[in-house]
Amino acid sequence: MKILNRAIVNFVKLLPKSVVSVFAKKYVAGTKLDDAVRVTKELNAKGILTTIDVLGESITNLDDAREEQKACMRVLEAIEKHNLDANLSIKPTSLGLAIDENVCFELVSGLVAKAKEMNNFVRLDMEDSPYTDATFELYKKLREKFGVEYVGVVVQAYLKRTIDDVAKLNPLGTNYRLCKGIYIEPPEIAYQDREEIRENFLKILDKMLTDGNYVGIATHDDYLIDNAYRMIKEKNIPKDKYEFQMLYGVREELRDKINSDGHKIRIYVPFGERWYEYSMRRLQENPQVAWYITKALFTKS
Repeated sequence: MKILNRAIVNFVKLLPKSVVSVFAKKYVAGTKLDDAVRVTKELNAKGILTTIDVLGESITNLDDAREEQKACMRVLEAIEKHNLDANLSIKPTSLGLAIDENVCFELVSGLVAKAKEMNNFVRLDMEDSPYTDATFELYKKLREKFGVEYVGVVVQAYLKRTIDDVAKLNPLGTNYRLCKGIYIEPPEIAYQDREEIRENFLKILDKMLTDGNYVGIATHDDYLIDNAYRMIKEKNIPKDKYEFQMLYGVREELRDKINSDGHKIRIYVPFGERWYEYSMRRLQENPQVAWYITKALFTKS
């Protein structure tokens, strides 16, 4: 399966952008905010929540970072206007983290302040390892300024450091999204074996739930979902202390099963002009998604 997935990725990378859009359109809401609003309304009607992301990262110009903040602010305003059951996810490097950490804090603070005014929430996505410490520091400063209810952070199970990071963050009452991780990292700092990543994911999840933290369990892996179900039952975790999270367009039958099983589930809904970069990165760094895409293309819905 791994060889097939990578072959599919390499094939997709050779295709023209117009053809890649056929692959991408199911996994990106569209290029406009209205597209994300439409998709969120459709999911909300099924009892499914969303987190909306303006596509873009690794911005190297502060003017562009400020424009990104305006785009994210419009997302929060649309959530309020349309009464959506949704929150906002942001990539810190799209808001200047790689340029000036103080400016980034200022820009993200504006978003969290708006979210607090709305009684909503901003999730800091975790990017590749050069930004791990800076993202955690950003989170802690925002939490101190606004409170734990309005901002959360992502951690990645494939990083060997994550269990220690969680041990430090848990006492703060951190709201997490726990995912496997998709960036390409060296074996010195990241597990490469699928089973090692799975084992670490469950170890981290156990620690989070045992310590009473809120966790967004972000995975499409049946094994991890089955074990999360078991852990939730064994620990008698209340429904207001966790949710499941998945990517838009991926394994919709599993999404619907989790929803029908009575668990809260939130879908990551990306939109924006940078759909191509997002799609290619997802395919290149997570070949399993390539398998889902190909399967969807050749399977009748």
